[in-house]
Amino acid sequence: MAIWKRPISVEALTAAHKNTAPECLGMEFLEVGDDYIKARVPVDNRTRQPYGLLHGGVSVVLAETLGSCGAMYCLPEGARCVGLDINANHIRGAKDGWVTGTTTPVHIGRSTQVWHIELRNDAGELTCVSRITMAVLPER
Repeated sequence: MAIWKRPISVEALTAAHKNTAPECLGMEFLEVGDDYIKARVPVDNRTRQPYGLLHGGVSVVLAETLGSCGAMYCLPEGARCVGLDINANHIRGAKDGWVTGTTTPVHIGRSTQVWHIELRNDAGELTCVSRITMAVLPER
């Protein structure tokens, strides 16, 4: 059974991110399941740091985008959420190809949500593990 409380699709997620940082970085939404969202970011001259590896900040942008989207689409229309805390452990560098992230909920509460995000390279190797805590705000 799906956890989403709002209509969600790859097309809706893509449209919501027009003219934003994720779009500038080349992020692509790939899949929405009953309790997960997948997206990827290219490892190219927009996203690499000076050593030629995917910039750790770009990994965090991918993780935060996924976790924030998960949280938002679990809320009823009119409700809002904002990030309280995010952490990331960089496990392995990526020099080329794509890094794909998948987010799943750890906790969906009335006042907070916690989302787990795993990033993997094209070989399926873990590159980063992240967790984001979201604050659920009262309706305006």
